[in-house]
Amino acid sequence: MNINLDNVSTFIATQGVDIGLKIIGAIVAWIIGRWLINLAVGLMGKGLDRAGKLDPTLVKYLKSIVSVLLTVVLILAILGLFGVETTSFAALLAGAGLAIGTAWGGLLAHFAAGVFMQVLRPYKVGDFVQAGGVTGTVTELGLFTTTIVTPDNVATIVGNNKIFSDNIQNYSTLPVRRVDCVAKVANGVDVQDAIARLRPVIAAIPNVTQTPAPDIEILEFTPEGPKLCVRPYTNNEHYWQVYFDTHKAIVDTFGAAGYPVPETPMSYRGLPLPAPGPVQA
Repeated sequence: MNINLDNVSTFIATQGVDIGLKIIGAIVAWIIGRWLINLAVGLMGKGLDRAGKLDPTLVKYLKSIVSVLLTVVLILAILGLFGVETTSFAALLAGAGLAIGTAWGGLLAHFAAGVFMQVLRPYKVGDFVQAGGVTGTVTELGLFTTTIVTPDNVATIVGNNKIFSDNIQNYSTLPVRRVDCVAKVANGVDVQDAIARLRPVIAAIPNVTQTPAPDIEILEFTPEGPKLCVRPYTNNEHYWQVYFDTHKAIVDTFGAAGYPVPETPMSYRGLPLPAPGPVQA
């Protein structure tokens, strides 16, 4: 293939300088643009870290997202220096973003919920919560899922969108939590005597708070006898110790008082006894 040197020389003489200047301008724009992007992302990260309201993982993701978006804008601007029509690229990126958003709608919903939870902080790692229909201790709070270990030691991973769209109960927010127990006394037992015996015993259980004092009252009446609610208060970390010790104290107190075991009343109707059959040898 023969190359006309005169045409090449003419092209270089007429267009070469302009193209060379554009290439140099693109390189300078890229260097300066990347420096400005890194500066902006760094300042944003320092500001978010100084505020202390966001998880470091979320800050890292936000910095990456902003950096990518600004880099795309920089590339489109550099292409504009060469006379490339960037409108079509912008439309292509918008279409790709819409397609990705549609395909990953559920995943992005979990991500958005994770961002809001990182900002609002309804709970933190170590809290005992009921969220997304699961009750347990939070061991990991991610951008897409939350890991909760249930009391029977099962690690359960729940999507953040399910948690954020439902009610959240955080048992660790307040320093004191009520322990709900029930004690049933037999019919014929003096209920006030039973309550009086329980009050000092329950109050003496280790880690039971004096303020508020334990609640011991008649909860309801049953055929077997009155049912008492026994509700001491304790710190969250001692909940289960107080829960089990309270039941033990109820059994020991009623046993020492000689209370009979509650029994369900039975009614019998007189029925004729069946006739004896023939005696077999």
